[in-house]
Amino acid sequence: MPLELELCPGRWVGGQHPCFIIAEIGQNHQGDLDVAKRMIRTAKECGADCAKFQKSELEFKFNRKALERPYTSKHSWGKTYGEHKRHLEFSHAQYEELQRYAKEVGIFFTASGMDEMAVEFLHQLNVPFFKVGSGDTNNFPYLEKTAKKGRPMVISSGMQSMATMKQVYQIVKPLNPNFCFLQCTSAYPLQPEDANLRVISEYQKLFPDIPIGYSGHETGIAISVAAVALGAKVLERHITLDKTWKGSDHSASLEPGELAELVRSVRLVERALGSPTKQLLPCEMACNEKLGKSVVAKVKIPEGTILTLDMLTVKVGEPKGYPPEDIFNLVGKKVLVTVEEDDTIMEESVENHGKKIKS
Repeated sequence: MPLELELCPGRWVGGQHPCFIIAEIGQNHQGDLDVAKRMIRTAKECGADCAKFQKSELEFKFNRKALERPYTSKHSWGKTYGEHKRHLEFSHAQYEELQRYAKEVGIFFTASGMDEMAVEFLHQLNVPFFKVGSGDTNNFPYLEKTAKKGRPMVISSGMQSMATMKQVYQIVKPLNPNFCFLQCTSAYPLQPEDANLRVISEYQKLFPDIPIGYSGHETGIAISVAAVALGAKVLERHITLDKTWKGSDHSASLEPGELAELVRSVRLVERALGSPTKQLLPCEMACNEKLGKSVVAKVKIPEGTILTLDMLTVKVGEPKGYPPEDIFNLVGKKVLVTVEEDDTIMEESVENHGKKIKS
């Protein structure tokens, strides 16, 4: 059984707990605080467990040349990449306001710390858990410092190899046992053949003591629902209010109706996964009563006859008698009364044979 961990106060993940669904707002808020609040409320109304942002301290995430380079993309919010990123970056005070709003709405709130200083701020903000974006998963000094903070960690694995993920596990586990891995492919939008959901099963085998999840960048919800069916215990999807808005993430994001349908589908699949115990269920009794078959006499069988297989057949019988799976056990038994052709073989008709009749 994968380790269960308390990802947020009172909300556990792993084991038999419901999948924890993260609505990744990221920077799809367009740098507008009111839009960000609308997205938090939307995440809550659609049934997500957590609204998540991306926090950067730009001078610590990018070097000067990266910030100064011209940025002419159709998605640009400024002439340079630095201007573009500054437009999308909320201040510390704004993050505090968003956190208060999320609490008011009633949804967990966190962010990916995109650099070490951002992690320091989020730690001060007292977020329930740290999300490690794929771009920092192989940033081992960052991982060590983040793990030492003691908060649960959700670690994405886009752009990484299995060898790297084994190293990540070995680094984080001794410092902080409360973490999970998300299978992820860093492409926007993601093509189905690149989702590689089978990695979820590989992670479960290689890291059996941590929960495993999925962070998806595909269009639609089917692949994410399949991930939950494969055992994903944390599910992260980008959300947007409008896929046509400026920004490279919007096309790989879910609009409110899609997010709501994803949550409904995940909860339905969780119910459908049910129990590993195979047995006749109460809901099957009516069908079994109507269509369930019994062992019946193929010929007239006189009292005292020792049963052979050629005397018996299987039909929907009235009344119900021995089930078909008991037919071989009846061979060699003596009948105590005469059984007419096409009659059901009943318990009281056979010597020394335990009751097997389904009811």
